[in-house]
Amino acid sequence: MKTKCLIIGSGPAGYTAAIYAGRANLSPIEYVGPQMGGQLTQTTIVENFPGYPQGVDANQMMMEIREQAERFGTEIRDGEIVNIDFSSRPYKATTDDNTVIEADSIIIATGAKAKYLGLPDEEKYNGMGVSACATCDGFFYRKKVTAVIGGGDTACEDALYLSGLCKKVYLVVRKNYLRASEIMQQRVRDAENIEILFEHNATGLYGENGVEGMHVVKRKGEPDEEHYDVAIDGFFLAIGHKPATDIFKDSLALDEMGYIKTVGNTQQVCDKSGNILPGVFAAGDVCDPIYRQAIVAAGTGCKAALEAEKYLQTI
Repeated sequence: MKTKCLIIGSGPAGYTAAIYAGRANLSPIEYVGPQMGGQLTQTTIVENFPGYPQGVDANQMMMEIREQAERFGTEIRDGEIVNIDFSSRPYKATTDDNTVIEADSIIIATGAKAKYLGLPDEEKYNGMGVSACATCDGFFYRKKVTAVIGGGDTACEDALYLSGLCKKVYLVVRKNYLRASEIMQQRVRDAENIEILFEHNATGLYGENGVEGMHVVKRKGEPDEEHYDVAIDGFFLAIGHKPATDIFKDSLALDEMGYIKTVGNTQQVCDKSGNILPGVFAAGDVCDPIYRQAIVAAGTGCKAALEAEKYLQTI
């Protein structure tokens, strides 16, 4: 089986790449991967994506973008790409049912997943008070009480962002110190409505129709260990993300966190030796450890498709 353009992943980046590739008559094939629609579908209402003044259900939005991609000729398939041979062109991708696809160009949009504590309650209250994106969902907690889990720069940034919206923000830190940069630490300390809970671990959540509070333990394992509850309305994870790049770790240039490195202002990708792989591009959260927003992912998906189209004109 042969295609001009293979798109791996189906979040905002993958679907947008499919729209542009389809409109360019590339007849792309897109594999949705293990989570159709990407991690955005783990939230509920999206209010910060242009074109939806009243907000939109995340799953509905992704289905509409998918339909738009299909309208322009993208063949969208269930399944997952499990291996790619970049040693010769056309590139050869193997699916989870052992189908081999030869592709002149490849757009990688496999995304990233937020890291969770592993508490059963995180899944129970997902979309009902539990979130891994403060800038996505913080707006729903105006004048309410929230908790941010983590002690690094991201956690401090999220706590500061929420402090501008919420009545109170608890920053739950496992260690007895913050790992964030000194300037971020100072900003958190200066925020009157942020309370840092050092040497605390969240052990669970409770609530009838959503999160109403969290169970915490202070100084876990110490003689003065203490268990108590904290009333909150929202529980935000800020302990990092894991990009879906396991199948590329031996073939592509990744940064120290596992994100795909792109070349300059392009979406081009290099091999492990730093040589550009012709016709291979990355888009979305798989190559973005900073912004992690649907609109940014969609923009890079557009860029990747335009670059793929330009590349294909040269072969």
